[in-house]
Amino acid sequence: MAITAADVNKLRQETGAGMMDCKKALTEADGDFDKAKEFLRKQGQKIANKRADNATAEGIVLAHVSTDGTSGKIIALACETEPVSKVPDFQNLAMMLMSEAVAADIMDKASLLAIKQADGRALQEHITDLMGKIGEKIDVATFDTVSADRVVSYIHSNGKLGVLVGLSNTNGTDVSEVGRDVAMQIAAMKPVALDKDGVDATTVEREIEIGKEQARQEGKPEAMLEKIAMGKLNKFYKENTLLNQEFVKDNSLTIAQLLDKTSKGLTVSAFKRVAIA
Repeated sequence: MAITAADVNKLRQETGAGMMDCKKALTEADGDFDKAKEFLRKQGQKIANKRADNATAEGIVLAHVSTDGTSGKIIALACETEPVSKVPDFQNLAMMLMSEAVAADIMDKASLLAIKQADGRALQEHITDLMGKIGEKIDVATFDTVSADRVVSYIHSNGKLGVLVGLSNTNGTDVSEVGRDVAMQIAAMKPVALDKDGVDATTVEREIEIGKEQARQEGKPEAMLEKIAMGKLNKFYKENTLLNQEFVKDNSLTIAQLLDKTSKGLTVSAFKRVAIA
């Protein structure tokens, strides 16, 4: 049957796909709109399969903190190129994902992608559809949550880096300012854990071996290597664990000291740093 411009435009309005893609879908489906929509979905899946291994170094990071300030969610929606990260369809998808996560109080990525939409299909299927429309890999790179007495969020100006920080023992103190300072510290200094107890054993072993090898290369006696390596490990903790880091705005204070100075006993109980790069 003849495919009219009106038919193509109608399918485009309903799916958001490009004019030529809609025309091809209607042609393949002999004008049947339902079959044409299915054709477009299959095209999206083909692109998803073809580009599955492609790098996604662009995108957008969004954060949301609950009205009572005790829980936060952060999501990174990634794509392949910067122009795609700026298009309304991509940004609207990121906002829809966050909105759905907040509405259903979702706690993990798998549950988020499984949420059913009004058409009965899961969010993952809608992401695949957009991949077919745009022609790039799109992926929920990260979805995380933080709960605490007070959660503070920070999104960097480039929109590709975000932080959630959970503060405990707030004791009724307004911690929004110090929370933002700590969130910005996390964004800039990339701590690997809250304190030394949070550093995984593999990292500790690696740092000890690096310390020993460095000392060995410097000609230090074998009997001294372990002691020297432990000293270097303590330096690693100071530079790479949040509570032991020097505060970037005032290096006379560690983050732990900054928090305790703000309110006795105030500390960070959890944080999430999410970056697309």
